[in-house]
Amino acid sequence: MAEEILEAIERYGLSKRNRNRTLFSRIGVVGCGHDGSVIATAAALSGIEVVFLEPNDESITNAFSRIEQKLDDKISHWGLTENEKKAILTRITGTSMYEDFSGCDFVIEAIRYHDQTGERRISQRKEVFKQLEAVLSPTAIIASNVTTVIVTDLAAELEHVERCIGLHFLSNVPDSQIIEIVPGLNTSNETYEKVCKFARLINYEYIPVMESAGLVSVRLFLIQLNEACGILMEGISSVEDIDRVLTVGFGHRQGVFRTADQMGIEKIVRLLENLWDEYGSLKYKPSPVLLRLARAKHFGVTSRKGFYNYDDFGNIIK
Repeated sequence: MAEEILEAIERYGLSKRNRNRTLFSRIGVVGCGHDGSVIATAAALSGIEVVFLEPNDESITNAFSRIEQKLDDKISHWGLTENEKKAILTRITGTSMYEDFSGCDFVIEAIRYHDQTGERRISQRKEVFKQLEAVLSPTAIIASNVTTVIVTDLAAELEHVERCIGLHFLSNVPDSQIIEIVPGLNTSNETYEKVCKFARLINYEYIPVMESAGLVSVRLFLIQLNEACGILMEGISSVEDIDRVLTVGFGHRQGVFRTADQMGIEKIVRLLENLWDEYGSLKYKPSPVLLRLARAKHFGVTSRKGFYNYDDFGNIIK
């Protein structure tokens, strides 16, 4: 009788022992508000495990609601099935402890804007960077979803400044799959190349942008918005018709006033003031129309009143 051959089958099975871990198999997001939930959803849709941080259980529950709403929108447009939604949600975990980021090789700071001032405080964001450096490996990437803040400033007090970088997701334009990638003064080429790979993994296009207040997208949008407000003040056209020129005439997904309401008027005023301070150009001085809306707390979708009026679901009331 032939001798029985015994062969280990572990390497053919599902054991995780000795399995090499792939880059970006698990990422973190600090702050899962509007911007953070867009980032978390995009990553989870692409098969990446996501851990997001919020300060308490109520905020974690609200964050999951935002993510589910984004997935439900895809289901309603035949872009996703219920079973796929369930699988995606299993890849997302909420936490209130920075220690739970310890297994991540990429964490993106996307803390919320202040409700009244539309500001993301630099001191808070610097503290987030310090907390992340305390729990992450030296090779893990720390990023910030930036618009007017300079990432070199945020990373200045860290030990491993070469792994810090800025990103900007155009989260207020539906299905806008492009990222501005912003290397800081000390960002390594390796870090930049890895983040480009992350963009490709989540099926986003990307452009490199030199570190500057407003980047490309924000500067273009805010100047266009200020000009549209000037046209409105002069009585040349209405809110609806100005937006219609952009959507029908220029092929934009939505008009400039609709986008402003989604971004939040209070945030836009703050962004313009930051650019006005940075560049000193009158084109960045907030329009009186925007200032009037902000003072009346007509912030847009969040307050149900801005350039348009909205129902509880964020739909324009005709």
